[in-house]
Amino acid sequence: MSQPEPCECPEPPAGIPAWVMTFADLMSLLMCFFVLLLSFSEMDVMRFKRLAGSMNEAFGVQREVKVLDIPKGTSVIAQEFSPAKPEPTPLNVVRQFTVQDTLNSLMVDGAEAYREEFDKVTAEPAEPAEGADRQAAEDQSAAIAELEAKLRSLVAETRADAETVAEALGNEIASGALEIETRGRIIVIRIREQAAFASGSDEINHGFIRVMAKIRGVLKGVPGAVSIEGHTDNLPISNHRFESNWGLSTARAVAVADELFAFNDLDQDRFRVTGFADKKPIADNATADGRSRNRRVELVIDQGLDEDTEREMQAMSQTDAQAVERMRTAFDLQPFEVF
Repeated sequence: MSQPEPCECPEPPAGIPAWVMTFADLMSLLMCFFVLLLSFSEMDVMRFKRLAGSMNEAFGVQREVKVLDIPKGTSVIAQEFSPAKPEPTPLNVVRQFTVQDTLNSLMVDGAEAYREEFDKVTAEPAEPAEGADRQAAEDQSAAIAELEAKLRSLVAETRADAETVAEALGNEIASGALEIETRGRIIVIRIREQAAFASGSDEINHGFIRVMAKIRGVLKGVPGAVSIEGHTDNLPISNHRFESNWGLSTARAVAVADELFAFNDLDQDRFRVTGFADKKPIADNATADGRSRNRRVELVIDQGLDEDTEREMQAMSQTDAQAVERMRTAFDLQPFEVF
């Protein structure tokens, strides 16, 4: 048996084949191409998250398998991309529209009724009344304007009185012992607890007697009914003298009244004394500063309306109640001014 002839093929060169470089270049170009496609595309973040969640459920590790349930496979494609079942979509309601959106309701009783409503809405505004009716309307407008001017004048008088009170008690206001506020025809002189009373006591501090004398002098020159109102915070009190905040607030108001009447130089018929406990706070009782502001005694000076002005407003309410209510609202609800 003859021996095979030895192969005369040349030995391959050392190193990697030459075609590998071309293949690597091709793969690099393809990768750059797909990276560019990805950078140019827009990704729906919500849909991507839903798809990622589905993939996690399908290929993730099952942490808990119920014994009574048979493990089931999940098709991501069927779950996310299955076509919807075609179903008829009948309208459950009849939709209507109109080109006249100022009508109160859609007219369905016939074209004639619709035309009447349309003509009523689109009718030209009526001309002003002639003769006696026009004169009556002008007289009513003039009366309203005159009454409003009188109310503004009365409010300005109250503001001037409040400025006078604030000037007379300027040092006490600067020290924080007193506050002066005004609203409409009402002036409030607010006595802070830390200046006038010890905690839980209704006895006026000896150093505050001089301030009470100044308040007494101020009240002589300011007209109006005076309500002396005691207020506390919402912390309950119970000691040998007071069983609740009602007793403390009332006792403090009475103590202020007794000090004001000490020299019998004030008309006591102008005054009334009340205690409100913690029912009328002016600050938040949740904070120490708010509770401190709520512990106070207020002298509320209500100058009200004179008899003639009140009579005019009562008469006008018979013909134009809305105008009178508007004036009373503007009169009563003006913002407080703090001096």
